[in-house]
Amino acid sequence: MTIHELLKKHWGFDQFRPLQQEIIQAVLDKKDTLALLPTGGGKSLCFQIPALAQEGICIVVSPLIALMKDQVNNLRKKEIKASAIFSGMSNREIDITLDNCIHGNYKFLYVSPERLQTEIFIERVKKMNVNLIAVDEAHCISQWGYDFRPSYLQVANIRVLLPHVPVLALTATATEEVVKDIQEKLLFNKNSKLPSPLGREPVPNLIREVRGEGSVIRKSFFRPNISYSVLLEDDKLGKLLRIVSRIKGSGIIYVRNRKKTQSIAEYLNKNKIAASFYHAGLDAQTRDKRQLEWLNNKVKIIVCTNAFGMGIDKPDVRFVIHMDIPDSPEAYFQEAGRAGRDEQKAYAIILYQQTDIKTLKEQIELSFPPIEMIKNIYRALGSYLQLAIGSGKDQTFLFNLYDFCQAYPFNLLTTYNALKILERAGYISLTESVYIPSRIHFHVKKEVLLNFQVSHPNYDIVIKTILRTYAGVFDEYVKINEADIAKKCNLTIKQIKDILTRIAKSEIISYFPQTDSPRLTFLQVRIDYKHLFISKEVYQNRKALLEHRINTMIQYVSETSKCRSQFLLSYFNEEKSTFCGICDICRDYHNNVPNNNEYKLIKETTTTILSSQHLSLYQLVNSIQIPGVSEKKILKALDWLKENEAILVDDENKYCLKM
Repeated sequence: MTIHELLKKHWGFDQFRPLQQEIIQAVLDKKDTLALLPTGGGKSLCFQIPALAQEGICIVVSPLIALMKDQVNNLRKKEIKASAIFSGMSNREIDITLDNCIHGNYKFLYVSPERLQTEIFIERVKKMNVNLIAVDEAHCISQWGYDFRPSYLQVANIRVLLPHVPVLALTATATEEVVKDIQEKLLFNKNSKLPSPLGREPVPNLIREVRGEGSVIRKSFFRPNISYSVLLEDDKLGKLLRIVSRIKGSGIIYVRNRKKTQSIAEYLNKNKIAASFYHAGLDAQTRDKRQLEWLNNKVKIIVCTNAFGMGIDKPDVRFVIHMDIPDSPEAYFQEAGRAGRDEQKAYAIILYQQTDIKTLKEQIELSFPPIEMIKNIYRALGSYLQLAIGSGKDQTFLFNLYDFCQAYPFNLLTTYNALKILERAGYISLTESVYIPSRIHFHVKKEVLLNFQVSHPNYDIVIKTILRTYAGVFDEYVKINEADIAKKCNLTIKQIKDILTRIAKSEIISYFPQTDSPRLTFLQVRIDYKHLFISKEVYQNRKALLEHRINTMIQYVSETSKCRSQFLLSYFNEEKSTFCGICDICRDYHNNVPNNNEYKLIKETTTTILSSQHLSLYQLVNSIQIPGVSEKKILKALDWLKENEAILVDDENKYCLKM
């Protein structure tokens, strides 16, 4: 089946989006490829189509469990066999999943980067017929990336095991430094030997640049339909209400903390604007319900933290408003880019106060607690999880940050940032709250199961109901709904859970009830906290990078003369010669710059007035009375006249004609 036939059959599209086909063809030509597509550019199709067009399975490396689950579910709905491995799964569950990927004609295996270094994965991947390695959110592999994750470096080791398999790296945001680093870390030059750096020169800023066995394919980050604006407001809530009342269509409002999501949503609802709020602290059912309501336009606005938005493909978002200044251009560009995916006009707005700049600067120190504090938190973590020194490698724990901070005298934000540094240093992996439904797997033969049913008649109806309701329970772990089973068996949900737990103790099944908690995985054995080492790259260098990004955002919001689009594009090493024409700065420029006729009138009037007297700027502007011409246009024209020496300023700081 051709790539166009696959696109039509599974996705219902007649043609690809810009650059998708070129990326797909590069992969089919076995070229290592880095694809840079802005948010909403359709990155997932770029690896899904070529994987389906070839024999074998595609390994997809992704840091986002929720996104992995969504993509697996969507592929399965299209009757495409896909599975995922991530923290929280049992060894037995992982074992079965990997076996299915070897023998079960699966087309996609999604894995979190931490799984790549486990012995079980390394041994099984050698037996798989892998046709492609897709690395999503590829900026995470770069130490210069805004979300560096050391576990991503394990992808290079997988390449050594699969030397003839091409890599497709995908990201929505990358500076030129990050582009170069991604290629080096992913060994685009296959003649390189680990761990030596490739030492290649930076990639020129071209739409496509092929070098040896690798290629960089990028779509311009310019979004001509998005109007960027930054508004300095004393009353941010009042301004927010005026904006969302005026703009038709749905929108996203980003805030920095969970409490503000609720308070702003309540404020909007009180003012008859349908809004809901979303953050990682809500239970999975509530999050899914609110996300669906917004997607289906039952509420106009979702007020959220940055936990919302990744993988959401809603084309008709008309505005994205930030009530706090984001801490990096990369994060802002991704979040703002969720507006206007239908290519119709949309708005990306930052509302800020001067105090917000001070708060943002404080993030630098807050994000990097003292090394001794990090060591103390690491020591407490081992005690909290009851891990002996020398144990814990690859063990995953349900982890509640609030409970941990109540058990020990640690500040919540300080602790969270310390854990993120430990993650970047490669000691642990920390995931946000992710809903994992109940799963079940029958791991005995049907004859053994029948004997068990005969000898345990109280369990018979439950087992029969599961076998009738869910297919594939002998082959893999299958998601179940205890409430549905309880209804069919005329039992309570608690009774069903108790029965399944007792059956599992008989080793007839494996049963894992649903969970919705964050998880923490020890990537190395627990060591004595005194020997904990945080490298310069992880601490000092990352701190300097954060400071640079925060200063860039402060410069962005403070900018008064450079086009917003040009500012953002230049950060990503993409130069654009013309103004966007629709950002607040461009609009202000056009509204306040006199046209040729207005300039001529101002010049003539000024010459007449100054021919007989010298005047201060205030006196001169008040003397120039031209219907329909604003004071700002007059001031702009006077600046031009002064720059071109048509008028002068004398020693008394008064305007006069050139003699």
